[in-house]
Amino acid sequence: MYSLVKRFHTLAGLILVACSVLFLPACSERSPDWNLYDVKGHLPDLKFTLNGANQKTWTEQDLKDQTVLLFFGYASCPDICPTTMAQLNEILVKLGDQAKNIKIVFISVDPHRDTPEILQAYVNAFNPQAIGLTGDEKTISDLARRYRVAYQIEKPKPGDSPDIYDVTHSRGVFVFDKNGAARLLASDSENTDAFVEDLKKLIQQTN
Repeated sequence: MYSLVKRFHTLAGLILVACSVLFLPACSERSPDWNLYDVKGHLPDLKFTLNGANQKTWTEQDLKDQTVLLFFGYASCPDICPTTMAQLNEILVKLGDQAKNIKIVFISVDPHRDTPEILQAYVNAFNPQAIGLTGDEKTISDLARRYRVAYQIEKPKPGDSPDIYDVTHSRGVFVFDKNGAARLLASDSENTDAFVEDLKKLIQQTN
């Protein structure tokens, strides 16, 4: 079972999981206007109610007028998550002053282990503008379904602690404009400069 999930994680976790079957043709090709995948009109607006550090409840209203880079992962992820977070930090550094109204939002798909404090400490290690958020199992499941994100929490192996288990999840960074509309989707193999170029263009369009 794990091998099948991992195969799905590897092959489908980039773009296809973020698009329904109906929208697959539109999402499987690059738009001539963007370096990233154009998902305008194919995914719902930014909307959530989640828990952050210091007992703060966050909603999309807290990010009003901010360009949001949304990423689903978990704090003990060994590879994709730290690589993606490091790239997002590099992107904000390259944007300079234009990054002041951009927020990285990291949502955990491992709510059993990732407390808000653990998540915030994790994202702070990459960028102080990042926000780590979580919720109960149903809230995370519903939100992942809203953005067509796939993930699975494996059962602990026999003899292991209940807190030791694998998590597989789809990849990709969702870009929402300052009005909360889903605009772009980046795979984990995007060129950093191309990502920066698209963000500059998006900010210019929505100012």
